[in-house]
Amino acid sequence: MSDPMLKIAVVGHTNTGKTSLLRTLTRNSEFGEVADSPGTTRHVEGARLKLDGKPVLEWFDTPGMEDSIALLEYLERLDNPDTRRDGPARIRRFLDSPEAHRRYEQEARVLTKMLDCDAALYVIDARDPVLSKHRDELALLAACGRPLLPVLNFVNAPAHRADEWRDAMSRLGLHAALEFDTVAPPLDGERQLYAKLAVLLDRHASILHRLSDAMVLQRTERSQAAWQLAADLLIDVAALRVASPPDDEALQTHAATLREQVRRREQACVDALLALYNFHRSDYAEDGLPLTDTRWGMDLFHPQALKDMGIQLGTGMAAGAMAGAAVDMLSAGLSLGTGMLIGAAAGGLWQGVERFGGRLMGKLRGYREITVDDAVLRLLAMRQRQLINALERRGHAARDPVHLDRPADKAWRSGRLPDALKEARSRPEWSALNKGHEDDERRKRTIAELARILAAQDGGS
Repeated sequence: MSDPMLKIAVVGHTNTGKTSLLRTLTRNSEFGEVADSPGTTRHVEGARLKLDGKPVLEWFDTPGMEDSIALLEYLERLDNPDTRRDGPARIRRFLDSPEAHRRYEQEARVLTKMLDCDAALYVIDARDPVLSKHRDELALLAACGRPLLPVLNFVNAPAHRADEWRDAMSRLGLHAALEFDTVAPPLDGERQLYAKLAVLLDRHASILHRLSDAMVLQRTERSQAAWQLAADLLIDVAALRVASPPDDEALQTHAATLREQVRRREQACVDALLALYNFHRSDYAEDGLPLTDTRWGMDLFHPQALKDMGIQLGTGMAAGAMAGAAVDMLSAGLSLGTGMLIGAAAGGLWQGVERFGGRLMGKLRGYREITVDDAVLRLLAMRQRQLINALERRGHAARDPVHLDRPADKAWRSGRLPDALKEARSRPEWSALNKGHEDDERRKRTIAELARILAAQDGGS
């Protein structure tokens, strides 16, 4: 026989972030409705979590309690001095009274759901002072006879009162509390939440621990996938080559083509990262996107944008001629001299000559190859690192979009580029932006190694 589904209510005063908490826990920014005005949630809404395809836990978002002081007084008037009732019985008597469908209809919805659930999270806006209305709320909720875990929201605000709330909770017998900012939750916040619930609900501890392990595994897999996406972008861009006739006008035209290819490739990576973390394009500030318009501040190829990130420019870029593109005029990026290549091709002695034959013939006709400057590769790496780290720490209740600032990535700003990118320079077939793209095993291993380098927490900072 399977275990019954665990039901947990999310309760608290109006506008403390109950819906925001559930958005973050369910990784769904569209759950419920969030607004600055009080009383946004007027009904009970649920969301289920699954393990192995089966629902095991159901969250319930409830309306805010607004009139707890008057309701507690009303319950005292309902009490019969000749009849002793425990807490749940007192609450049920209130729910059978006419006022439960009139003045206290919203509180009645909350208490009805409390009685129907196994436990509840009591969400607190840690910026608020501890008032008598909060104590009366807790008295009403405690009367339902269900385990209650206080959750301190907005603890990243500079003027929060988390210590005051912890002291007040302990005076009411609630010694287990959790700090969980719904806008920027701690990386191990979910693990802490399920661990504390497992203590309060020991009969359901196995399910809660399994849920916690599943969440950790999902987060690990999501992070690995994100760094793979970033590494794939860098390999595609490093290996990209555009051939151009030797005249200056054609060179500028083909350089513009290369820049546009790179911009679109980065945009595709950004979109994939946002989708991976279940965010939308509106969650990323428009002025951080490379394709919004042509202003230099939004253009990863503009020399000023690179300077603002502290990246040293190459000589070609410093002159402003190619704006982030490098022109290979001598050997077309080949490690062997032209004479040796011709001899190897004529004798059929070099097994890789087919790959470079077209490039060699272009070289003999005076064509030039345009590649992306190292400075742009550095900027791309820094942008993806910063975006991924921001998404890792972003709650689905956050309303302000992510803005990319100047990061402290010293290694990526001026250090030695990884060997993976240097190898990609000599392998144009590795770029999905080039014709004849080959996603061979060597490329896959190189991307995996580059992903590990990108994910390094210090980043050389």
